Amino acid sequence: MERFDVRRGLIKEVEGSGGLGTLAKEFFDHVEGSSSESFEATHGVMTSIVARYENGAMIVDITNVPPDFENKEAMKSAMEDRKRWTAFLDKATGYNSKQRGDKAKEWAKKASKAKSAISAAKHFMEMSESISDDKKEEAESLIKEIEALLEANDNTKAKGRAEKLNKLFN
Repeated sequence: MERFDVRRGLIKEVEGSGGLGTLAKEFFDHVEGSSSESFEATHGVMTSIVARYENGAMIVDITNVPPDFENKEAMKSAMEDRKRWTAFLDKATGYNSKQRGDKAKEWAKKASKAKSAISAAKHFMEMSESISDDKKEEAESLIKEIEALLEANDNTKAKGRAEKLNKLFN
């Protein structure tokens, strides 16, 4: 599974133009089970493409088969398939390849900061003897909330709660 941020407002634009399934039909040959927010497809070396919009992002599960590297036509066809995939991602997310990479790094950084805050808070609570029980309870509650947000793949809210956790001990 891969997650791609989607430019603000684009999901409504795509849905207004027939939805994600309709957009996929512009790029892929065999599109099935399409709706305004999801589709399943195959195309060339991509034997399975399942995508959906969810919480302002596009979630994709894709299966590729390697081409016959000895056959120049197969290689050329595989390269064309990848170009179609990239063009689809550009249109379905509103970001180019570099921007998608930057957004993915930003998303991972938010998760990392949240995990780091949990680790620091737990370490601080172990080491310090002067923390009140109320503060420990509040910290444990925030930690559980952050862990649930990370599990739900909501890194933005997790980072926000992590900042609150950090302020609790500063």
